[in-house]
Amino acid sequence: MKDKKYIGAHVSASGGVENAPVNAHEIGAKAFALFTKNQKQWFSKALTEENINGFKENCEKYGYTAEHIMPHDSYLINLGNPVPENLKKSRSAFLDEMKRCEQLGINLLNFHPGAHLKQITEDECLDKIAESINMALDKTKGVVAVIENTAGQGSNVGYKFEHLAHIIDKVEDKSRIGVCLDTCHTYSAGYDIKTEDGYKKTFQDFEKIVGFNYLKGIHLNDTKKEFASRVDRHDSIGKGLLGEEVFKRLMNDSRFDHMPIILETPDDSLWEEEIKSLYGMIGV
Repeated sequence: MKDKKYIGAHVSASGGVENAPVNAHEIGAKAFALFTKNQKQWFSKALTEENINGFKENCEKYGYTAEHIMPHDSYLINLGNPVPENLKKSRSAFLDEMKRCEQLGINLLNFHPGAHLKQITEDECLDKIAESINMALDKTKGVVAVIENTAGQGSNVGYKFEHLAHIIDKVEDKSRIGVCLDTCHTYSAGYDIKTEDGYKKTFQDFEKIVGFNYLKGIHLNDTKKEFASRVDRHDSIGKGLLGEEVFKRLMNDSRFDHMPIILETPDDSLWEEEIKSLYGMIGV
């Protein structure tokens, strides 16, 4: 089973995207996430041929294939923004991120769905998000838009499986839409993955409401905040309120085979150790 799990982390692309696969290799990662541009800026300079070729060469050198690389878009983007000019800006930035993935030969782009900012209903926000995705898919090829479930902090949507299903239902090309589940967000949103029964029920519900066929990746994080807190605070594996048992269950659950399992835990100095520890849980 060890060769079916692809565990890694959200590594730095500082100095150029071509450095991300090198940084992933250094911590023993079999998968990785990155930002293809500065996540705190709306617009960044275009990728150069040197960036693109370097990224592809380093991925080949260290054995990373497209299905195990899951970049995250900029945190500034809100595809459900109720303010027209801000929605337009978000849509333009999201399209740019999709095109960057295309250039780099990456198949997945992970993103937080958006927030209604208390100006429109959740359903109206979800409709805007689906419309935004359709617009980006129309202008790109091959890249799957991967919605991440949220903790439901502030006015963020995406904290219920029903929200994810609502968006997917309105996306025209079902072959290019997917979901990433974050363990911290899932627990904080009120899905009890910590207990054995809660874990079983959560994923039964996910299968019924969304479907495992849409699951493209996992963000593996412990949490600093209590169950159903609707607060998003990641912690290192086994050091938060989730504890180690849930991660053992995940590591031995075949439903999470062959997809990127990405650490976004706060202490990057522990990533190498955490990856080893997670592989050590398989078969135990």
